[in-house]
Amino acid sequence: MTDYFGHLKNKGYILKPLCIFFVLYLNDFLILKFYNMRKNNLFLAAIFSAVIFCLPSMVSAQSKPASPAMETSAKAAGSDISMKWSAPSVKGREIWGALVPYDKIWRTGANAATTFTTSKNVKINGKALAAGTYSFFTIPGKTEWTLIFNKKTDLWGSTDYKEADDALRISVTPKMESEVTEQLTFAANKNGKVTFNWEKLSFEFEVSAAK
Repeated sequence: MTDYFGHLKNKGYILKPLCIFFVLYLNDFLILKFYNMRKNNLFLAAIFSAVIFCLPSMVSAQSKPASPAMETSAKAAGSDISMKWSAPSVKGREIWGALVPYDKIWRTGANAATTFTTSKNVKINGKALAAGTYSFFTIPGKTEWTLIFNKKTDLWGSTDYKEADDALRISVTPKMESEVTEQLTFAANKNGKVTFNWEKLSFEFEVSAAK
């Protein structure tokens, strides 16, 4: 339930429309109230009007999602491939083994589950994967990560993840880079390589044509 309301807040479905309505109503009220006030009170009215004028910008800034939706795509291996995810930022936090625990299922992003789509049957690191859209999970480890392509895509994070719905699991070895990548990023290229970077960690997998 907490995740659901967090989703609504990020999208601004409730907060922003109500705040804008309140701002417009209060602005009209103040203009009418102060219109006939004595001259020595007009300065106070001007201050109130300036505050009200600034409120919509404040509301807009507050409704901006902390982990914006992102997408990468490419034509590779005779297929259209893409990944969609919500991208959290490091923000000075300890990530691996802390914010993201080792040896536990991770949504590999934020909010709704990250997804991988391929328009044709392909191979992922040499293992077959049928055309379709899959939720993409990982199990981070200190020296090895498990990448998971799961058949259920309407998942909020990993809450309802079930191993029985896995279409494919592969293992990869992560690398530590010298530079920090502040915002979680996937990148796909025409050679079929899909790369993940966040904080100083990276991993990749290769999409090739099915034979």
